[in-house]
Amino acid sequence: MKIAVYPGSFDPVSNGHLDIIRRVAKIFDRVYVLVSINPSKKYLFTTEERVDLLKRAARDLENVVVEASNKLVLEFAREKNAQVIIRGVRSFLDYQSEITLFSFNRSIDPSVDTLFLFPSTNNLFLSSSSIKELVMFGNDITDYVPEGLAETITKKIKERL
Repeated sequence: MKIAVYPGSFDPVSNGHLDIIRRVAKIFDRVYVLVSINPSKKYLFTTEERVDLLKRAARDLENVVVEASNKLVLEFAREKNAQVIIRGVRSFLDYQSEITLFSFNRSIDPSVDTLFLFPSTNNLFLSSSSIKELVMFGNDITDYVPEGLAETITKKIKERL
């Protein structure tokens, strides 16, 4: 069975994230979408909210499992018998940090590889930060987040303003 892990903070989930999840789900038998928990990072959405939003976004993908973990991504991947970690890369800056992480992971466990994917063109500019910023300035995010999630995400962001 071909298994992949797609980790991220997903704070909040965007159409760019969902684009990558959908594409990876066509390639692998099982895809674990890992909501990473980093105690030194400040999240707008709770872990439970991020998991819930992702589950709602990917509800039609039978081979996608959404989980949260505070373990190293590589450790989580090994526990799930994943052969590949999926990383989305939008820009050269993303590439710079991702290549370092890839090299580090390969030095620890060369049996788990990394697959870099670019978002589709219409999602290339999209980030969780840009979604938050749009809401903070009163803009509609319907076109940028998975269907049915705009109201929930907007409400949460406005509560935190």
